[in-house]
Amino acid sequence: MEISTVIEFFLRDETAAVFAFVLAAIIVLLITPTVTNLARRMGAMDQPDHRKIHTDPVPRLGGLAIFFGFIIPALLFLPLTSEMKGVLLGAVIITLFGAVDDFRGTGPLVKFAGQFIAAGCLVYYGIRIEFITLPLLGTIELGPELAIPLTLLWVVVLVNIFNFIDGMDGLAAGVCTIAAITFSIIAISMGRSEAAILAAILAGTTLGFLRYNFYPASIFMGDSGSMLLGFVLAAVTVGGVLKSVATVTLVLPLLILGIPIFDLSFAILRRAKNKRSIFQPDRGHLHHRLFNIGFSQRKAVLVLYAWVSLTSALALSMRFAPRFVTIILAVLVMAVSFYLIYLLEILKIRTRRSPHLR
Repeated sequence: MEISTVIEFFLRDETAAVFAFVLAAIIVLLITPTVTNLARRMGAMDQPDHRKIHTDPVPRLGGLAIFFGFIIPALLFLPLTSEMKGVLLGAVIITLFGAVDDFRGTGPLVKFAGQFIAAGCLVYYGIRIEFITLPLLGTIELGPELAIPLTLLWVVVLVNIFNFIDGMDGLAAGVCTIAAITFSIIAISMGRSEAAILAAILAGTTLGFLRYNFYPASIFMGDSGSMLLGFVLAAVTVGGVLKSVATVTLVLPLLILGIPIFDLSFAILRRAKNKRSIFQPDRGHLHHRLFNIGFSQRKAVLVLYAWVSLTSALALSMRFAPRFVTIILAVLVMAVSFYLIYLLEILKIRTRRSPHLR
């Protein structure tokens, strides 16, 4: 085999994505024990309380392991374009803000400041939602006056989605793994190689981290990890999937991340209805409700994995499969979603009627 053929093979998008994925997973697998010991020595421990499910203190600087697992393959496998500079700089900033919160604790305004600064890096270096494609209306070009705030909002929303669902062992890492793999496949099919490799790297980091974070977790990712996951996925969607003019591309991220978006939306509505700050944590998230029904942590997380996998499969079918397959999957997703929401509403009613269930 000629050397040029070998080089061409390793430079193919699919091959690069696979190797980047594997390297990211290996790095996280190797350095997470060191980060765990560091967190213990520094006192960066997540203490149990009335809202949390775990009963013993757990180290919470796992985001540092995810960060190094992300940054090293990114530098090796991706060209240092202007857009990549924005991603890498933003990743550093949001991880630092998260790590400070994990170690010392900061208020929500400080975290929001970090999120907007990181999002601003993407915008400054050219990663923006420059147009959207709607059914019947076609492609709508967005000027800077709309593109910039819309991009900032999307990034901050995704960051907080993963911050909100990081409340049970392995949940955020597993959901991110499923979503990132799905985005990587879609980005490759659209010819967005950098976004595909970026998503593959992220999937590798979270899959490697699950070795230590799945129930019973020996370390939590903390805000340094959950905010980084949301930030990178936002960069992938804006820089890759949403760049296509196809109408379906607006739907794909909403499908893949539909369950976390649903959870975040209802958390905000629930807290607003109860006249509580949207920053004040509660036990009303989907994973809490499944746990209260009687699911173990492991089973509750697996149910949510399956739910997200279904919506991701539907997104993939819209991109690749015949229409009848998409219709079948859409019906299945709706049936499963209605059934699970029905169960959770029954729990809500029973909890109100039976104090011993609270």
